[in-house]
Amino acid sequence: MRRTVLLLSLPLLVLAAGCAETGADPAVGPSSPTGRSEAFDQRATEVTEAWRPGPEWRTGYVPLEGPTVLTGDPRFTPETEQAFRAGWYRAEVPIPPTRVGAEIRFTDGTLTLPLVSAAEAYRQLDQGDPLPCPGRPKRPGRPTPGPTVEPGPDGAVSSAPLTACLPLTVTGVTLGTAPVRTSRGEAQVPAWLFTVKELATPVARLAVAPQAIVGVPEPTAPARPLPDGLVAAQDLTAVDGARLTVRLGVGACDTGITPLVREGPDAVVVGGAVTRSTGVCIDLLKLEPVTVTLAAPLGNRPVLNVATGGPLTIAPR
Repeated sequence: MRRTVLLLSLPLLVLAAGCAETGADPAVGPSSPTGRSEAFDQRATEVTEAWRPGPEWRTGYVPLEGPTVLTGDPRFTPETEQAFRAGWYRAEVPIPPTRVGAEIRFTDGTLTLPLVSAAEAYRQLDQGDPLPCPGRPKRPGRPTPGPTVEPGPDGAVSSAPLTACLPLTVTGVTLGTAPVRTSRGEAQVPAWLFTVKELATPVARLAVAPQAIVGVPEPTAPARPLPDGLVAAQDLTAVDGARLTVRLGVGACDTGITPLVREGPDAVVVGGAVTRSTGVCIDLLKLEPVTVTLAAPLGNRPVLNVATGGPLTIAPR
């Protein structure tokens, strides 16, 4: 009888041991917040060690944002923001073709580079005529009257013509500077400042000639994929001293979105952690803005993407 009890209890003990192992504390597993944070730190270390830009990163002009910037609040309306994003302009004044030279002012020195003319800058800025929009004149003046027919077999006649969207009107241009995030921190970069009648601030088109611009170096990403539960940083939207606003690329049903940052003396690595949905979800990338505060102002340190290892650029303003 005693032997029977021992034989029956042995598999019970094995089963109990297996349950204890599979039921480990979820707070310390790889999918837990602690586990994701540890995976991020390991990945960030690899990214930092692999980041080895060439000498021009510290001596040349490497812009980390686009060539068209705003120097203040333009007080957009939906129509003027649409025109700005699309590059719809018309000039009411002559745009000078004269080329000049000027210097970029970095925190650690200056650099004199050739510039494009105002006319060249305007040609880069202007992306063509506005698209058709209802209720707008295609040219300055009153809309051309005339009926239109709605599509479909029973289309109704409408008196509203399909005309062009609103362009931005350039009324002046001067050579100035604009603050630009570069590989050497924020710099004052020569720019052609176009005064626009519909906006409260000029539109600045950076004036440095293309042949003088150094491209962003190709990153060396870790060989293995990004660990599950971690997400990439897509771009920067603002840098204010030690405060960074970053957009993370997350899934449409992800929850628990948490920014992660690893700060070093030569670089800052950012990314995020999420909890994945276990149900059915649409396959859609969503840009989620998050803010992190560093222990010290960013200065000229690059902000690196934990996924690709490359430097983040400033999102279009």
